[in-house]
Amino acid sequence: MTAGKTRARSGSWARKKTENATVEAEARARVRSDEAAITGTRRSVTTLGATFRAFWRHPSPWMISAVLLTLVPARLAVGDWRTDDAYTPLLWLAFFPVVEWLIHVFVLHWRPKTIGNLTLDTKLAGSHRAHHADPRNVPLVFIPWRSLAYVIIVYNGLSLLAFPRLGQALSFMLSVAAVGLLYEWTHYLIHSDYRPKSRMYKAIWRNHRLHHYKNEHYWFTVTTTATADILLRTYPDPETVQTSPTAKNLHGI
Repeated sequence: MTAGKTRARSGSWARKKTENATVEAEARARVRSDEAAITGTRRSVTTLGATFRAFWRHPSPWMISAVLLTLVPARLAVGDWRTDDAYTPLLWLAFFPVVEWLIHVFVLHWRPKTIGNLTLDTKLAGSHRAHHADPRNVPLVFIPWRSLAYVIIVYNGLSLLAFPRLGQALSFMLSVAAVGLLYEWTHYLIHSDYRPKSRMYKAIWRNHRLHHYKNEHYWFTVTTTATADILLRTYPDPETVQTSPTAKNLHGI
């Protein structure tokens, strides 16, 4: 009798284990299917080298590189190296995911406002709406060069005024330009035909494509994943989020 009960329990445990494995397999298959559905079709397979060469056919990488090539010799010429020259770039790197999130939410996703006959809108926001409407349009992936020129002038000017030492200001300006170039490259790479291979890049790739093809109200970081979005509560489980009807038409405009 005891042996019969043991065999029954063993058989029940084996069936339960098989059922759980089946459920897990089906769940993983649904995740793969859902991800394939939202990420769109890939037009072609390309190499990282070809993608990198194509990146330099657009103006913003050259503009940011010109800033870097100007700032590096300037910083070396000024000298006066101190500990705080390392602090400000490190703080900028640490807080950049939050800065990126804030810019994406409040600048790029700016909703045009009408006051009487006047419409308050920006070139950056309009360009970003066009980018959402057609994520495969490569020129729209990059920061518009006129807006970028304005940003470069303003942030460098403010940096020179904000820091007590010229060397410290130049160190900060260098870090901002370097991260800006990284942002442009990462954003372009995500929207290119290059397929992710590393686990880290695949996570970043998927995070941004969820923002474009699943729901534009979540997953705002571009160069990182599971950072500012977790902190600011815009990193839900994709399985729990409905596909937004306005992901390609921001604000339903």
